[in-house]
Amino acid sequence: MYSLGGYGTMIADPIRVEAYSEALRRTVRPGSVVVDIGTGQGVFAILACQLGASRVYAIDPDPIIQVAREVAAANQCADRIEFIEDVSTRVELPSRADVIFSDMRGVLPLFTQNIPSIVDARRRFLAPGGTLIPKKDTLWAAIAEAPETYGKIVDCWDKNVFGLDLSPARRMAVNDIGKVRLSPEQLLTKPQLWHTLDYATIEDPNVQGRLSCTIERTGTGHGVLVWFEAELIDGVGFSNAPGISEIIYGSLFFPWLEPVPLAAGQPVCVSLEAKLVEDDYVWRWTTQVASPDGSATVANFEQSQVAGAVLSLTKLHNRASDHIPQLSEEGRTRCRALALMDGKATLEEIARQLAAEFPGRFARWQRALSYAADIAAENSRSR
Repeated sequence: MYSLGGYGTMIADPIRVEAYSEALRRTVRPGSVVVDIGTGQGVFAILACQLGASRVYAIDPDPIIQVAREVAAANQCADRIEFIEDVSTRVELPSRADVIFSDMRGVLPLFTQNIPSIVDARRRFLAPGGTLIPKKDTLWAAIAEAPETYGKIVDCWDKNVFGLDLSPARRMAVNDIGKVRLSPEQLLTKPQLWHTLDYATIEDPNVQGRLSCTIERTGTGHGVLVWFEAELIDGVGFSNAPGISEIIYGSLFFPWLEPVPLAAGQPVCVSLEAKLVEDDYVWRWTTQVASPDGSATVANFEQSQVAGAVLSLTKLHNRASDHIPQLSEEGRTRCRALALMDGKATLEEIARQLAAEFPGRFARWQRALSYAADIAAENSRSR
């Protein structure tokens, strides 16, 4: 969930905004039906109306959609836009769309439910012959020399002022990934195609692939950089590649366990895997660095975000298959609140009942009202 300022940053990115605007200008026709998934503040839904769309379904689960409603009214488009506060996979629409528009990327398109949402919308919302925006994303990777970026990851553990051995924390730090901005001069290999996400055919949100790279110049390898090139429609797109004008996305950096001196002509193989687990991607990257003549392996790193996760032994025990759970007071309160939401009782009636049954939890029924309202927002159907 973004802040209002975060949404403002998105629409202030001229490269992103102009590319998406041009894609809409080339695809929306008078009378078009448009679906805008992740509408945010509604800017592109309004643009679709200005381009002649007869109906726009603007979908977003974030409360920012209320701002979008007000912005649409201020631009005399509210009568042609239906705002739907929900995730698109739970939405039913009365008609199919000529254009489906979305931008739900993070640093990469492999971000939360972006791909499953596009696949679902393509199946259920898109009319025959309709247009998906974006059309596809191409993922690229290269070995990077990034001492400053790498230093920010490890120096606090390697050079701590207490002189302590913080290597356990360091091992976790180099098994995580982050958004960075690097220059083309920091790449030690030519960009390698890792994967293409073709949204007209894609089904599986998981991606894996192997890269075989050759070092172009002598330097020190610190990790792998990954970026994307977006093709919104034929001939219209943008990229967050190194050297491209700065946009909001940045690129994604996968640090190595240790820096590795590299010579021109030296072979490096990298396996990258991204697996969607519930609402987040879990990344795994394996690197093999051969000697300059290819006769031996000088570095072999197996890394994963799982190895970088800070895990609680207590929480792991509580998730074991043989664990026998017992409801806490919070669990009992929540279960009771859900049971009282039978489609007949008002929130006030539910709150008063909760306050009577759990006096230690709610000193006044008004406190129970806020609690019940939050649970209702998460679990009940809107009317």
